[in-house]
Amino acid sequence: MRLETLAIHGGNVVTDSEKPAIQPITLSTTFVHQEDSMIYSRANNPNRAALEGLLAKLEGGEDAAAFSSGNAAGVSVFQALEPGSHLIAPDDMYHGLRNAITQLFAGVLEVTFVDMTNLDEVESAFRSNTRLVWIETPSNPLLKISDIAEIARLAHDKKAMVACDNTFATPVFQNPLRLGADLVMHSSTKYFGGHSDILGGALITKTKNAFWEKIRNVQKVGGAVPSPMDCYYLCRSIKTLPYRMKGHADHAGQLATYLAQHPAVEGVYYPGLIAHPGHHIAAKQMSGFGGILSFLVKDGAEAADRVISKLHYFTNATSLGGVESLIERRAASEGPDTKTPPNLIRVSVGLEHLEDLLEDLDQALKD
Repeated sequence: MRLETLAIHGGNVVTDSEKPAIQPITLSTTFVHQEDSMIYSRANNPNRAALEGLLAKLEGGEDAAAFSSGNAAGVSVFQALEPGSHLIAPDDMYHGLRNAITQLFAGVLEVTFVDMTNLDEVESAFRSNTRLVWIETPSNPLLKISDIAEIARLAHDKKAMVACDNTFATPVFQNPLRLGADLVMHSSTKYFGGHSDILGGALITKTKNAFWEKIRNVQKVGGAVPSPMDCYYLCRSIKTLPYRMKGHADHAGQLATYLAQHPAVEGVYYPGLIAHPGHHIAAKQMSGFGGILSFLVKDGAEAADRVISKLHYFTNATSLGGVESLIERRAASEGPDTKTPPNLIRVSVGLEHLEDLLEDLDQALKD
């Protein structure tokens, strides 16, 4: 099946004897003991099994594991590493997961944060105990582009694994497993959910190996799993994912072009712009450039806040990937330890009419 067909039919596993056209929601937390059956919903559930099967197919992996949040998915990878392991992570990454590494695993794991766009810096960061390289591309919020294939080559030469956060690109635009990554991570809260009303996370593995079994055990024993309702709604939302992503990317590209020419804007971060330093690599490993962009407003944080306060169709809120446009001054959300420029505005470009979005930005950027 091609992507659009797979998104619609790949997660529709009918388990009801009445054969409904759409998989029912199985709310039971326990199941009758019988050979090869599910036992307890924390361990497995028909709706979660359907979602995991769909995610594995979308990313081209052997298996997938669904979690209650993106952070829970990422943390399960770190939990599966042996204590004392060293990991290499990007200097620009989702601050919630960065906090998980530095706070929850302080004294347990060693970490080096590097500029993933600099392959020499990545290579020099390896140690004898390096077990994992974590990639986030495009990154949050600076939209840095990492060369997945080259980093995977470096890591595998050192007998280390590669995990890639593919949340911004989704499998519609990027397939890290096919580029050499061993694991793919998603915050399914974002584009998979697509409507800002589902919390979830996911991991997909290229192969079912011993490390994957450790992750599965973290999922089962730790119990940070999504509810049957969440799994059902994620399968439903993914049916429209390919078409939503095309709309998000089209709008983001046009807004980025507009902002790049605006006199009140200091700079724009969007890999679809030819001037973006990662554009060549993005064009090589992505089929589209995504729906997220960031830009710098001249005259600092106060000017950026004024722009946001004047907008009508962009909701000033954290998160991304919904059909509605969301905007925020990212440093204000990340807190006092942020490394994000104070005048940077991150935009999750929605599916409103493009001219409405352009007109809204235009009036907000005027003095």
